[in-house]
Amino acid sequence: MGENKLNKILSSFDLLVLALGAMLGWGWVVLSGSWIASAGAMGAVVAFIIGGFLVICVGLNYAELSSAMPKVGGEHEYVHRALGYKASFIASWAITLGYISVVTFEAVALPTVIDYLLPDYQAGYLWTVAGWDVHLNWVLIGSVGALIITIINYFGVKQAAVMQTVFTLMIVGVGMMLIFGAGMFGDTKNLAHGFSGGAGGIMTVLVMVPFLFVGFDVIPQVAEEANVPPRKIGRFLILSVVGAIVFYIAVTFGVSLGLSSSQLATSELATADAMANLFGSDLFGNILIIGGVAGIITSWNSFIIGGSRVLYAMAQSGMLPEWFGTLHPKHKTPSNAILFIGSLSMLAPLLGRSALVWIVNAGGLGIVSAYFLVALSFIVLRKREPTLERPFRAGKTPVFGYLALLLSLGFIVLYMPGMSAALVWPYEWLMIAAWTMLGAYFFIRMNRGAYARQMTRVREHYEA
Repeated sequence: MGENKLNKILSSFDLLVLALGAMLGWGWVVLSGSWIASAGAMGAVVAFIIGGFLVICVGLNYAELSSAMPKVGGEHEYVHRALGYKASFIASWAITLGYISVVTFEAVALPTVIDYLLPDYQAGYLWTVAGWDVHLNWVLIGSVGALIITIINYFGVKQAAVMQTVFTLMIVGVGMMLIFGAGMFGDTKNLAHGFSGGAGGIMTVLVMVPFLFVGFDVIPQVAEEANVPPRKIGRFLILSVVGAIVFYIAVTFGVSLGLSSSQLATSELATADAMANLFGSDLFGNILIIGGVAGIITSWNSFIIGGSRVLYAMAQSGMLPEWFGTLHPKHKTPSNAILFIGSLSMLAPLLGRSALVWIVNAGGLGIVSAYFLVALSFIVLRKREPTLERPFRAGKTPVFGYLALLLSLGFIVLYMPGMSAALVWPYEWLMIAAWTMLGAYFFIRMNRGAYARQMTRVREHYEA
């Protein structure tokens, strides 16, 4: 049996940097300008406070459940225990969409960095997607990056955790430079139109929040590989969320103080341009880009880890083909699940830079759908199993479960047609539809297989 188990080798610090590095990806570099343009500096801050509150409520649900059930797959386990097989499949498949959306986002983000550092370097025109020309060398940068990250994860989670530590520290260091520069050289006049987008602008930023904060839930995915007491799993999960909220708010203020409205309107990477403007040198903009590259790597790394563990857990439960549940005999990693996610990330750059926003929004719907089911499971288990051992307890009453449930439902509504932040047709809805159909195929196939196996056992029993 030993060869079929994951290695229990992750430390408390490994868990913290896995989650924090996952949340502080490339989004803070490439999307900060759109936050401020949509909602204004203060409007964006309000969106992060509201969204951060949602994430803390959901995080408290995860913290309690992960300490009670430190099993691989996280929400797969919780929802299965509380709501049953079908709900568990939906939650697991939805969060996997969220994870894969981040992985593919980073594969598109990496060559976008090169656009900033080396303008007009692209060659080998392939096609045009949504008005953006896709070039061969641009695609190869993203695809080769995806291959490298996939290989590192294939050969062991501890190696991936060491890499995560190095690059997370780089992100934090560069972020502190931006904040210091804003405090020393920023122009407070830039904050004059703090709520320029009104309520609609705040909602536009709000729908990005689940995508930007997804990552704390990587901790529950690897709980079975963590060599720490269950109570600490919950504590580090909440600590990582608080750290990410503070970071995003600080970056928002940093960019706002570093760029005027006119500069912001013409900037392609507002965070890097703000850094260069604050310190009066393009060199500092490039330094921030290096921090952004570190964020791409940490986020990419974390979500290949998290997504592959969910697929592995689903296969172990008979929800997906056994192929996804294969552990590498030497490295004890879910090798086939890693290869599956890695392959999707290698293909993502073929969609071009326009795919960045599509991926953010489509993945966001999957994330909040899973959060909704986790919150519902939290409430159900509090009522049905009050004596379940919970080393980390999220309050005496299930109030955080109800808050997470309502806020998650509110976010789901924001993605629906007719809302100011609705998903875009056809691109974003087609991504959702394709992922749903693939899930339906697996669900029907595996259930037919399970039914056939059950009927075989019944026949054998009566024939005996």
